[in-house]
Order: sequence, then C-alpha cells, then structure tokens
Amino acid sequence: MPTAVTSASDLAIAGYVPLSTIDWPGALCASVFLQGCPWSCVYCQNTELMDPRANGQVAWEDVRAFLERRRGLLDGVVFSGGEATRQPALVPAIQEVRELGFRIGLHTAGAYPARFADVVSDVDWVGLDIKASATGYRPIIGVDAGAKAWQCLDLLLADVARRRTTNQPLTYEVRTTVFPGSTVARELPDIISALRERGVENFALQEARERGTSPQFQEQAREWDLPAWRHTWEGLVAQVEQAGFTTAVIRPA
Repeated sequence: MPTAVTSASDLAIAGYVPLSTIDWPGALCASVFLQGCPWSCVYCQNTELMDPRANGQVAWEDVRAFLERRRGLLDGVVFSGGEATRQPALVPAIQEVRELGFRIGLHTAGAYPARFADVVSDVDWVGLDIKASATGYRPIIGVDAGAKAWQCLDLLLADVARRRTTNQPLTYEVRTTVFPGSTVARELPDIISALRERGVENFALQEARERGTSPQFQEQAREWDLPAWRHTWEGLVAQVEQAGFTTAVIRPA
C-alpha cells in the first residue's frame, strides 16, 4: 500500500507561545508545542502533552498566519512537545517555516532516531535531552530506550561536524536533568565522560522542578533531604564546570 502523505496541517498542536527568550538561547522565537510523547519522565512538567491520542488545540493554519505577520520580528521558530519528532507532519511544517524565512529550533528527547535523521539537516539549533546513561533510562522514563537518545546524539554531532564549514552551521545544547535520589545524579560522571568522548562541546545541567509535575513526583519531593541535596548539587555543578565543555550552563530549580 502507498505511504500516506502528510502535510503540516496534520500536526496535532497543543499550543504555541508567540514570543520566548528562553526556548532558544540567544534568540527571539515563537515556540510551537506538539501533542504526544512516548515516554513518561518522572519529572515531566508538561504531563498534559503526553497523550498521543489527544486532539490538537490549535490549527497549523492559525500558527502559519501568525508567523506570516511576524516576519522580520522573530529570529526563529522552535518546535517542542511532548516529543516533536513523534509526528511525521513535523517535516513539512519545518519546510513551510523555512520558506517563510525563519530559522528553525528543535527540542527533542531523542525518542525517534529515524525521524530525527529526517529533520536534523534542516534545523539551525537543537536542544537534546540526554536523560541518563544509555542503559539507565528505565528509572527516569519507564522503559529501556536510552540507546535511541544516544543514537540521536551521534546523528546530531555528525551533522554538526558536516556543517561546521558551511554558512548554515548547526548549533546545539545537550542537557541532563537531576533531582535528589535520582540514579542520574549518581551516574553523572559517567555521562559526562561519554559526552566528552563523543566531542560534545555545549552542555547544560538542570535541576528538576516540582511545579507542573505529577502528584507522585511532588509527593516524593516532600521527602527529599534538601540540605544533603544542596551539597550533592554543588558537587555535580563542579564536575560539569571542570569537564572541559566549551559552554557549561547550570540551571538550578
């Protein structure tokens, strides 16, 4: 049977932010949030975006009309989620935004390597979550899918290298989120080592925030030994800052 053809109009869009200064470091952008994610991260702040069966709340035509009015006023458009690469219609949507004259940013957790490979050559900036070591994802997302995210990291770095001498370089940020008692906090030295071995230059360490998370995570947070965690956090920050990244960003809760 022939493969169904998708268009940007097929996007399930949960909503969009007309102006953001934080979703793409150093850029003024509009952020488009796509519905659906295959993973259930324990610290997710957008749980309402997880359901892949939920209908979109905003039509692509409305987003496009908005962008047409903002030509020359925004640096770019960021596609986020949920997991933006879950939807095949992301590919034509990126093409349409590019035709309008905007640069393209992408937030992804690396859940769909094949889809990521389809779009990475046509974006200008990527924020990629590396949530744990390749074998340590289950405690964070509920399944053993870390190999997919690390595969996306390799795809990202390959495209960064390929485009380094072009007039359309690919910039990026790899980030890891930790919280008290998390397995990720314990394995951060190994994660950093693996990232540096691959040549990652831009890294952000993030502290999970309670706001917007599930009741279960908020209940867990009430039992945290915060004084002990502050000491641990400071040690993690020091490890990141001393790892040799070109850019090391620290985002406390």
